[in-house]
Amino acid sequence: MADFALPDLGEGLTEAEILRWLVAVGDRVTLNQPIVEVETAKAAVEIPSPYAGVVKTLHHSAGDTIDVGAPLISFDVEGESGTVRPEGEQPAEFLVGSGPKPSARTRRARVAPVAPMPPVVTQADRPQPARVAAAAVGERAERLVAQVHVLAKPPVRKLARDLGVDLRVISGTGAHATITRADVEAAAAGVPSPGGARSPVGAVIDVDPATRERRIPIKGVRKATAAAMVQSAFTAPQVSEFVTVDVTPMMELVTRLRAHPDFDGIAVSPLLLVARSLVLAIARHPMINSSWDDEAQEIVVKDYINLGIATATERGLIVPNIKDAGRLSLPELGAALNRLVASARAGRATPSDLSRGTVTITNVGVFGVDTGTPILNPGEAAILCFGAVRDQPWVHEGRIEIRNVTQLAVTFDHRIVDGQLGSEFLADVAGQLADPWQLVTWR
Repeated sequence: MADFALPDLGEGLTEAEILRWLVAVGDRVTLNQPIVEVETAKAAVEIPSPYAGVVKTLHHSAGDTIDVGAPLISFDVEGESGTVRPEGEQPAEFLVGSGPKPSARTRRARVAPVAPMPPVVTQADRPQPARVAAAAVGERAERLVAQVHVLAKPPVRKLARDLGVDLRVISGTGAHATITRADVEAAAAGVPSPGGARSPVGAVIDVDPATRERRIPIKGVRKATAAAMVQSAFTAPQVSEFVTVDVTPMMELVTRLRAHPDFDGIAVSPLLLVARSLVLAIARHPMINSSWDDEAQEIVVKDYINLGIATATERGLIVPNIKDAGRLSLPELGAALNRLVASARAGRATPSDLSRGTVTITNVGVFGVDTGTPILNPGEAAILCFGAVRDQPWVHEGRIEIRNVTQLAVTFDHRIVDGQLGSEFLADVAGQLADPWQLVTWR
């Protein structure tokens, strides 16, 4: 009999929750056949079998959270020793940083740190209490429903979509009010959920009557995001700067690229040109694409750009990254951006997709927000915030006209990036978006 422990699924990941078993005791499996789906703090992934043989024991059940290295499954392997993946070898989808590795070209410079400044904190940065008015009606009520956080695993969410069930209006009977497959099937059949239902404005009915509170366990993406943001906020002194830009030429270019044959099948958006301008600006200001190595007391300047795109998913906010984005042509960057966002939203982002980012873009404009002061991802020196593009009065060639205007913000690690460099970088990005034809070179 051979035991298989939960493998290391990516950098910084120490545990995973079993979503569902894809095999049962007595099943015969082949080498690399998917045997279990697990959810980590970064992604939901299927783990392939390292053996060919018969399933002997499943050591844990769906819903259990287990540590990396804990026994997962046991097999009766075929033959004397079975067909086994070489010891220590990981499946390709679990290899962290399968993109470009730092090479001899990676530059390191010993730099005396700038005197640290306290992070800039505004009222918008401070946690605000959730205010859900039970009497809200109309559009406000619909907005609140859209913001309800639902506890349900990816397979249950897929079942709900297939059956046309709105998870926001049913309550779960699983642990911590998690919605189960049975809850979804009951809702589809018109059977009232034993756990109660949610009100139209998102207030949960099945609350503790004594406290009128509902408690949601902190786990998965939310837990990892919270830990990373606390680490970042209390480690790196962070400064934010802002600029308002007339991006009418950028929006015109977006329209032209959508009709260009080289972009056939690619969803061209303003974000593509923002990403392109950031990549080109980094080539002129490479210290933006760096990190602070406190142990070695070195600033590590990366000669590769793994461009992170903050993406809202059903599991929470994640930041997958496009590996070596600086080497991609504009159409290649567009295709990579499409694939990355689609994969993340579908819950298919791999640990490799979420590892080794070097710089990030967050697009708050898709939510109708003008700007923000994002917190750095740990290990990165800058994050660019792209706001909503709005029609606004603007002085253009001496006349007041209605133009497409947006706001950009950059937050940077003030140990690495001083005010001059941060300002020059932001002005570079803004200048390219205001006059974007330099972005259209395919290489």
